Amino acid sequence: MTAPRATSPVEAVALLAGASRRSDIAPFIVMDVMERAARIEAEGGRVIHMEVGQPAAPAPHTAREAAKRALEHGRIGYTTALGLPGLRARIARHYGETYGLDLDPARVVVTTGSSAGFLLAFLSMFEAGDRVAIANPGYPPYRHILTALGCEPVLIETDATSRWVIMPEALRAAHARTPLKGILVASPANPTGTMMRPEALAELIATAESLGIRFISDEIYHGLDYAFPAATAAAISLEAAIIHSFSKYFCMTGWRVGWMVMPAPLVRAVERLQQNLMISVPTLSQIAAEAAFDGAAEMEAVKHGYEENRLILTQGLPKAGLPEFLPVDGAFYLYADVSRFTDDSAAFARRLLDEAHVAATPGVDFDPHRGHHYLRLSYAGAPAEMAEAVERIGDFLRRG
Repeated sequence: MTAPRATSPVEAVALLAGASRRSDIAPFIVMDVMERAARIEAEGGRVIHMEVGQPAAPAPHTAREAAKRALEHGRIGYTTALGLPGLRARIARHYGETYGLDLDPARVVVTTGSSAGFLLAFLSMFEAGDRVAIANPGYPPYRHILTALGCEPVLIETDATSRWVIMPEALRAAHARTPLKGILVASPANPTGTMMRPEALAELIATAESLGIRFISDEIYHGLDYAFPAATAAAISLEAAIIHSFSKYFCMTGWRVGWMVMPAPLVRAVERLQQNLMISVPTLSQIAAEAAFDGAAEMEAVKHGYEENRLILTQGLPKAGLPEFLPVDGAFYLYADVSRFTDDSAAFARRLLDEAHVAATPGVDFDPHRGHHYLRLSYAGAPAEMAEAVERIGDFLRRG
């Protein structure tokens, strides 16, 4: 038997310093754009931020006051892994108030933002090697988290004929080629802002379940719907997993708190995962989140600001030179076609930032196939900034 070859000191250092294969995922480009914008600001430039999906408004007053009171009380300890009982009950009540749904609080799991929700859902629902369908274009961390966990993201192309959502026949075709174990759908969607009609969502869920495909619904932009009310998958199927967050409608991005509504048989599995991976969600954030529901009037005023921004962009960008974009149904994104100016959206976004000081995210972050022709613009800022951004973009395009 041949003894293993001794490892040289140089080889040993390389082995110890090398990253794992599972960590070899693409960057989340929007964060790179944000970093580049921060460097311009550090040098004295003023950047209009349209790259990151982050509300300019603060968390509701009710949430901030609740957090202050909790800090004055003193001790902030762990909570149970599933979350504060009061918050879970308040979330369940929200489903009755918003969707007319009688939801058992036992199915609610509080998470460290929607990001942890995706991680927990994928770990509890799929094995390594499982194939999970997502819409293309779509939110990049879907595929990056799945890849890091050893699953295979399957991109299903969408286009104008389907209003940029996955159709049942496309799901059947993808499943027929190689069986799928899951599908993840967002409505309103990121980066497109498009939404699914309730009947379309119900048909897609029914198709998935008839094929034995688990359904995950990303509903983090619910509340930010303009074309028609968003439908929750929780009202359609007891087997669907719902991911939600306080980040968007409630303007609580940095608080890192969200929730899941899970099928009852999977709650204990998620609880075990949360116990070991996170222990619990930050208590202060949970306390603030429960109080955030009492700030609905404040949040509706913020939403009306987004509607004003939406109008500024949809009316102003065509005059500025960007007439083609996807339906702006909800969320706070506009996905613009820039193919008349470039076939390299990453380089185009860099120039827009460097020359016009408008930060936008290149479409290649969301669509590795056609994203080089698109740019995502977030309109979560102040109306005056959005109007100025339109002017800057117009000047930039005229300069060529």
